[in-house]
Amino acid sequence: MVEAVQGAGVVVTGAGGGIGAALARRFAAEGARVVVNDLDGERAKAVADEIGGIAVPGDASAIVGAARDALGGSVDVYCANAGVGFEGGNVETGLDEHAWAASWDVNVMAHVRAAHELLPAWLERGSGRFVSTVSAAGLLTMIGSAPYSVTKHGAYAFAEYLSLTYRHRGIKVHAICPQGVRTDMLDATGSAGDLVLKPTAIEPEEVAAALLKGIEEDRFLILPHPEVAQYYQVRAAEPDRWLTNMNHLQQKWEATR
Repeated sequence: MVEAVQGAGVVVTGAGGGIGAALARRFAAEGARVVVNDLDGERAKAVADEIGGIAVPGDASAIVGAARDALGGSVDVYCANAGVGFEGGNVETGLDEHAWAASWDVNVMAHVRAAHELLPAWLERGSGRFVSTVSAAGLLTMIGSAPYSVTKHGAYAFAEYLSLTYRHRGIKVHAICPQGVRTDMLDATGSAGDLVLKPTAIEPEEVAAALLKGIEEDRFLILPHPEVAQYYQVRAAEPDRWLTNMNHLQQKWEATR
């Protein structure tokens, strides 16, 4: 059992399925009191009923107040897990304004809005934990979807900003950056996901386990796929080599379409 989450009031957004549901189940198993959020109220209720949690359906950007009330006035851990991904995003052939706007709103601004609501109380009491489900795309980049790659970089940058700004005031931040995870979102990535992500995809429960281990070890960066650390090092140390390798992957993908 992870002592830091026992009895804690936890909110998980996008928890009607996939990684979010796995996080909710794991936190409940660790003895936390869990609010399950999802746009789909029926799915949120199903997961909440399963784990003995509380369903708070709705837009992840606007449920902090309701979640706080459901937990008796205090949120200890907030998991900004809700996310969207769109196949495509080739700016050369067409600009999908909806995909860009939705990706920015859900993948980045929902995190910003939640932090804005949570930080005053957390800073006053000197504790709070913000968990951001990012993606390895936020560290590396994913072929085939500019909106997803760019906004996941933004999500990671915002998590870094929170950590470096508030860690001395008791705020803990964790950024989860998996590669492929067997969820509906992976299925929606299309042929690019089939090529890059599916061969090494893991189960959502493995992501939840990695997070709990990271919380126990007080680590910011959570890598359910450990090899991502090596890729990230190459990207930072040898950007041209990394871009060349990624371009080769892009060409391989284009040849299959």
